[in-house]
Amino acid sequence: MRDFRRTAVAVVALAIGSTLVACGADATPGDTARVATPTSSDTARPTTPTSSEENGMRLRITIGDEHFQATLDESAASRDLAALLPLTVRMSDHGGVEKTGRLPSPLSLDGQPAGADPAVGDVGYYAPGNDLVLYYGDQSYYDGIVVLGRLRDDAAERIAAMDGSITVQLQR
Repeated sequence: MRDFRRTAVAVVALAIGSTLVACGADATPGDTARVATPTSSDTARPTTPTSSEENGMRLRITIGDEHFQATLDESAASRDLAALLPLTVRMSDHGGVEKTGRLPSPLSLDGQPAGADPAVGDVGYYAPGNDLVLYYGDQSYYDGIVVLGRLRDDAAERIAAMDGSITVQLQR
């Protein structure tokens, strides 16, 4: 009976250890002795701004007398947009949720999913139309949308208040 208990305890301990290792980010295949422990970076991740906002490229947007800030992510499409700067884009209202305007050349789609569900305040690219997009309303998932980054502060609300077509100047 004593050997049975030892065997049972060992089996349970091995099962728990394997489960913990399988769930741990530090686990490697076949590793049954190490259990991942949270690091300060795992537990202290900021929720605002996101890491892409902290590390991404800053974009200055001017519309008439109004100035806005955005942060682009580190994707190939965002790098292509940055290579076009400075840039002036004539944008028109589309569907009461976004301002769209044609870019002079296509942006790379390397590493991008087939589409996206942009949030209010996102800066995007609509690949089929080769359009830069500033989202100020709720646009659902659509194939061909690439999220490039985020508008800062209250920019989406301010852009939403702009009726009709606008001329947008983009700079680093």
